Amino acid sequence: MALLTPILLIDDNQTRIQQVEIIFQFMGYEVKTIGSDNYADYLHEINRVCSIFIGEGIRKQFMILNEIVEMARIPVIFLTDSDEEIAVEKVHEKLFHVLPTPLQHTHVAPLLAKLPVNRTSSPNTVTFETQKIVLNDAENANALSLVAERLKGNSAAMVQIRKMIAQVAESDATVLILGESGTGKEVVANALHDASLRRDKPFVPINCGAIPAELLESELFGHEKGAFTGALTARQGRFEMAEGGTLFLDEIGDMPLAMQVKLLRVLQERNFERVGGNKTIQCDVRVIAATHRHLENEIKNNRFREDLFYRLNVFPIEMPPLKERAEDIPVLIEELITRMAKANRGFVKLTPNALATLMHYEWQGNVRELANLIERLAIIYPKGLVDVDDLPEKFKQYRIEAKIDFTLPDMPESDDDEDKIKGRQEIVENMTSMTQTTPDEMFALMSPHEYVPETSVQLPEEGIDLKEYLNNMEFDLIRQALEECNGVVAHAAKRLNMRRTTLVEKLRKFDLSR
Repeated sequence: MALLTPILLIDDNQTRIQQVEIIFQFMGYEVKTIGSDNYADYLHEINRVCSIFIGEGIRKQFMILNEIVEMARIPVIFLTDSDEEIAVEKVHEKLFHVLPTPLQHTHVAPLLAKLPVNRTSSPNTVTFETQKIVLNDAENANALSLVAERLKGNSAAMVQIRKMIAQVAESDATVLILGESGTGKEVVANALHDASLRRDKPFVPINCGAIPAELLESELFGHEKGAFTGALTARQGRFEMAEGGTLFLDEIGDMPLAMQVKLLRVLQERNFERVGGNKTIQCDVRVIAATHRHLENEIKNNRFREDLFYRLNVFPIEMPPLKERAEDIPVLIEELITRMAKANRGFVKLTPNALATLMHYEWQGNVRELANLIERLAIIYPKGLVDVDDLPEKFKQYRIEAKIDFTLPDMPESDDDEDKIKGRQEIVENMTSMTQTTPDEMFALMSPHEYVPETSVQLPEEGIDLKEYLNNMEFDLIRQALEECNGVVAHAAKRLNMRRTTLVEKLRKFDLSR
């Protein structure tokens, strides 16, 4: 039983028809397909569907387009095989949208979210006012501010993630959040819910890997009294708790195969039964899933169902590891310390050298590891100033001295001292501006010792090739470092205050032997 009003597809290309049908059916839409030769027989029913898709290259293409868009009160979308972006007006000014094929989930999901979908009454009641897919400026700004409040960072990766969340927020499309443990996948899910139209309804999380397989079905779907030993009363499951809101399935990659089958059925049919019950319960829930596993590999190893993967992977968002966005670390530390201070859990200050060292560290535990470190430092050095020597031993090998002063601001002595909290804003803004540089640019501004040339360099009257001059200087310094360290690249990299991998690339660039 389809929950969504059907889509009409007018096309003669069998390959395209098959692809469009598969994608739409995966997303829960019924597709009615007709050829260009008999489209006229369906004209009296075109307003009984939620949209019409017309393929490129069909017979009488422009005549059909003109006739359909003039009489239909629903959106008409044109499918084209062209790789170039084609403006709607170039095809027909009254078209709703132009979509390139093969279709991509990231393009289709936001589009379908804007279609007039009738879930409860007759398709005859569907009405639609033709408009382009553009978020209202005020709504878009509000969604972005909600997302930015939860997701701190100015790196290109975080800017892109905030943009993706704002794009998909108004849709009911299923979102799959990927990324290593500790990167903040649940924070993204929360931000997505807060920016969505379901924000006034519940956000219900469940960790699929933390619940024993025999109890997971009851946790998700609930159970009736007496369904099993210990079921003394009837109990709602997470799907019922999240009705009208968002269900967050964390660590979906750890879900047992038997439960994957049952979850797939719920996602397809939008209904379920409690354990031990026979009453069908309809559900209106937006599903967000997350995993640290590579699901494609899990599919190859028969540990994850391919059909469930495609059902979940409508709009993927991949969280980068912290080591790939080191420029966000000062902003994250400031946010963590501010939260701790407001919660009366203590606070610390970090010297510029300590901050620079933490930016150089490769965070295997990502943001979670960073948060744990800051909380530990606040316990060991309450209201103190933390330098490199005060950091745990494993961080000291990444010691680096900063020439830029980005010491975190003084913390308030209590959470009531709002003026001091607000007084940090200017420093935070300066820090944020500074952290818009890349990690390599940041490290280039740091050195273990202040370098003072013996004599100042005079610019010759005839001028100079600055790039060649700097390359020659860099070549000479790298060569000296290698000679002093007997060709040991790791030692030379430390001498030059750069990462070993960076030095290896420079050795290749200058064709230097180790």
